[in-house]
Amino acid sequence: MRPDDLPLLRTASTPCLSPDGTAVVFVVSTPDPSTDAYPSLLWTAPTDGSAPPSVLTRGVRDTSPVWSPDGRWIAFLRAAAKGPAQLFLVEAGGGEPVCLTDAPLGVSDPRFSPDSARIAVTARMPEPGRYVRDGEPAAEAPRLLTSPDHRSDGIGVTSDRPRRVQVVPVPESLDRSDPPSALPTPLTLAVEGDLYGQRWMPDGRALVAVAQLAVGDLRRDAVLLPVDDSPATPLRITDAEQGSTLAVETILPSRDGATLWMLAGDLGADGKDFVAALTGLYSVDLLTAGATPVRHTDPERVDLVPGVLAQTDDEVLVAEQRRGDVVLLGVPARGTQAPRVLVDHPAVVSSVSVGAGTVAVSAGLPDSAGEILVVDLAGGEPRSVTAVGAGLREAGRFREPVEITGTAPDGYPVHGWAVLPDPVRYGPGPHPTILMIHGGPFAQYTTALFDEVQVLAEAGYVVVYGNPRGSSGYGSAHGRAIRRAMGTVDADDVLALLDAASARLPIDPARLGVMGGSYGGYLSAWLTTRTDRFTAAIVERGFLDPVSFVGSSDIGWFFGLEYVGAGDGPEDAAAIAAQSPMAHVARVRTPTLVVHSEQDWRCPVEQGQRWFVELYRRGVPTELLLFPGEGHELTRSGRPQHRVARFEHVLRWWDRYLPVGGSA
Repeated sequence: MRPDDLPLLRTASTPCLSPDGTAVVFVVSTPDPSTDAYPSLLWTAPTDGSAPPSVLTRGVRDTSPVWSPDGRWIAFLRAAAKGPAQLFLVEAGGGEPVCLTDAPLGVSDPRFSPDSARIAVTARMPEPGRYVRDGEPAAEAPRLLTSPDHRSDGIGVTSDRPRRVQVVPVPESLDRSDPPSALPTPLTLAVEGDLYGQRWMPDGRALVAVAQLAVGDLRRDAVLLPVDDSPATPLRITDAEQGSTLAVETILPSRDGATLWMLAGDLGADGKDFVAALTGLYSVDLLTAGATPVRHTDPERVDLVPGVLAQTDDEVLVAEQRRGDVVLLGVPARGTQAPRVLVDHPAVVSSVSVGAGTVAVSAGLPDSAGEILVVDLAGGEPRSVTAVGAGLREAGRFREPVEITGTAPDGYPVHGWAVLPDPVRYGPGPHPTILMIHGGPFAQYTTALFDEVQVLAEAGYVVVYGNPRGSSGYGSAHGRAIRRAMGTVDADDVLALLDAASARLPIDPARLGVMGGSYGGYLSAWLTTRTDRFTAAIVERGFLDPVSFVGSSDIGWFFGLEYVGAGDGPEDAAAIAAQSPMAHVARVRTPTLVVHSEQDWRCPVEQGQRWFVELYRRGVPTELLLFPGEGHELTRSGRPQHRVARFEHVLRWWDRYLPVGGSA
């Protein structure tokens, strides 16, 4: 893959099955540097493969399709080239969509009521006078902030625009002359923070939702919200104020309304023990007052993906992170039988939909960023109804990963992969090699197509990447191993993986580079304070100084305190410094390209700027590459032109210090 191949990274995502399971609607999105945007359309396809997919809508950015239970309508979100996404409705058989809302900050997460007569959405509700269209932000009144939990990367300040749940009526017919309406009054519950993730109860009289009852609290509750003039009263199903320790992520009521299924993590008695707190499947009996949530998955081994939750007649469908895969499981709704695997290795499942006896998922695959797979519940192998990733395969620039396992100095196994350049063009080697480290740290490299690895391999590099201790997908103990011990066994693990690859593959030990973003930026910088083994480094959007991070990051008020240390005494300060790249920057001699985004609130730009300045002051060859207007997600969802430019700068840097076909 080359930088200008970015448009070949088409993805098919967010499938929604028709009620009878015979058709699926989904989103196809394409990074387009020519327009510097991500145009996305809704497509439909029969699930039996009897016909190829066809286009349903032709907006600039159409996403989040949902099929009405009666099969008549498809609701979705549409955003113009500029402006927030609004709720649209189109007949399932096609036609011209009609806009139903005119929300000042847009809407998200549409959900049809059981009778297909209403659609619940989430919307941010701005304070009066704020975020006015075509207004001047500098003319707004000052903000008085009372909690450190007041902003989020990619959004900005959130405390003056909380998320709320609202219900929009579905018109009896689509009259395109009717203007879109302002949203009705949001459903109420006494919460300071966000209210979102809504699902309808089977009788349509209430919704369940996720609530952040107070800002500055990581716990989130499941709540019951009455709709319209329903006699039901708001109910906290899980209640942090009464001792719940859960951070509820996703909720789904059972089809009979007797049970609420939840994906949640247990944060312990203080509500902040989030490090490697595996997301589990829970249930709550809604018919018994004060019922306690019951966990159905192993809290030490099984880590589920928030957002992937559906139900069939007999099973609850969830997605488990598992050694670089994300597999789809069917967990029996009753009884103690073991879950069955519906979509297995190699796949990275990201969403699921159920219709009649059919399941549809979106999944990343080794040779595709995202396809729609269909599975019959009665049995059989998953089959793809899309081929949006074919362009990269047909271009002949895809390289298959090789699985490798290393052994850390303490005997711990380290799992990962390597991708080699084309031997026809680059010969048998030895080749210059990049050790790539993921962010998180509680995240995982997966078996899905990874554009960054493919671009480097196409340019002639071996790329080694894996999941050291601290990563997800290998159990709680694996993830918690670096709690208040960052830069210890994780550093040992990535070097052990590099050693294992070097022993097996044609790697030139004199031409080694290291790179990573976020936590990967942390560990890349950390390694350059500990060894001169690497010829050069790229430190991207890095977590580089735990001290200043506390007051500058959107998650700084809790993240570093739990991962690195929370105390204020001399011993605590020494422990924090022992894990801080900035405290040891004077040791660095490795030429380093620092990459950062100016609007990054997760790892604020001051982290990268200070690393660059400290290297520059000490005479270490360094450059600072800054991207205006971008946040922490530049490499995944930044402007396509910026993503291409970043690739070009990355290749330029490696070509300077790790030239292909020669020695540095």
